[in-house]
Amino acid sequence: MFCYAKISVATSMETVSPHVQDYAKAVYALESRAGTPVSTNELAQRLGVTPGSVSAMVRKLADVGLVEHEPYRGVRLTERGTRVALEIVRHHRLLELFLVESLGMTWDEVHAEAEVLEHVLSEELEELIAAKLGDPAFDPHGDPIPSRELTVPADESRSLYGVDPGESATFVRVSDSDPAMLRFLSERGIAPGAELEVVDRQPFDGPLYVRVGDDVHVLGAVLARAMRVAA
Repeated sequence: MFCYAKISVATSMETVSPHVQDYAKAVYALESRAGTPVSTNELAQRLGVTPGSVSAMVRKLADVGLVEHEPYRGVRLTERGTRVALEIVRHHRLLELFLVESLGMTWDEVHAEAEVLEHVLSEELEELIAAKLGDPAFDPHGDPIPSRELTVPADESRSLYGVDPGESATFVRVSDSDPAMLRFLSERGIAPGAELEVVDRQPFDGPLYVRVGDDVHVLGAVLARAMRVAA
């Protein structure tokens, strides 16, 4: 479990621009997924900007102590950078759950709203939302919500595409960034917590045939790789 004490985070967040927060969150997401330093090209692709823009911003982040950057070796968040990233991730995921649970929005609608609101959410309102929701551990897409102390459990899930035919697994999470993908799953009644059995996997990066309840669904390789499951 990762643990970063929430000391002076509110003060730190007040001095960090939304643009910088977005970069810290992107580095955190990529670094957590791979467990290695993040390249400027990976950051550029995730943020939809040019590698040159990323290089300039990374230098600024390094100057204020949010990242460590070695040329040709990639970018890592510092402890302070990780606290900033986890705080904005907590905002984002709490907001997504609040929009679903309290306002009745669907899970494919909330990402864009949370992307805007996460930067202006006060610590006081964050606490009220968390209390209203019963201090939840997961957002609507199955992603863990960092705790008040900015702790996050270790991710022991794996890609659905890596599950062999004949195996079963529990669907636990999926990226919130592609609304069409989420709608596709919703239309088929597939949500976190569903028990999945891989019936077949076609060769050459072909689709998976997955049984959910009494139905068998065809899931493309891109979608199957985005879906995370636990044994």
